[in-house]
Amino acid sequence: MRDTLVLNASFEPLSTVTLNRAVVLVLQDKAVVEQAHPELRMRGAEVDIPVPRVIRLCRYVKVPFRRQAPWSRRGVLVRDRHRCAYCGRRATTVDHVVPKSRGGQDSWLNTVASCAEDNHRKADRTPEQAGMPLLRQPFEPTPQDAMLLTLGAEEFTALPAWLARGAA
Repeated sequence: MRDTLVLNASFEPLSTVTLNRAVVLVLQDKAVVEQAHPELRMRGAEVDIPVPRVIRLCRYVKVPFRRQAPWSRRGVLVRDRHRCAYCGRRATTVDHVVPKSRGGQDSWLNTVASCAEDNHRKADRTPEQAGMPLLRQPFEPTPQDAMLLTLGAEEFTALPAWLARGAA
């Protein structure tokens, strides 16, 4: 599970890593803890550090420019915060706005989170043909937004204002 956000030395979001990897980076003095989980600490014989939620690298890492976030079913569910685009209830599936049988693609702009009932009801039709208007339009998140959203909606809103501004 990737639950620790890694920031570049310039505070740009780079990636998410496992808790173990984050702790190793901090212990090797390659990163510092910018935000920790409240009241949680990792203790060892000679070590007592807060459990990192966000770490920042000590040295700047040059990263090639990423034009777009890679599409995934999980990414669509996270982007839509697990809410059905047709009724607003909890979503567990991904629906293609333009069905694949009609040339629709696996893309950010053609997929929405959907509850299984609405996905089945819409079937092989467009939302207009099924009489099921979208509550919100699909959008393509930036690579940084997609990375931050993988931490979860409540984690994303809990990040400090300086990070939320820097990621936008």
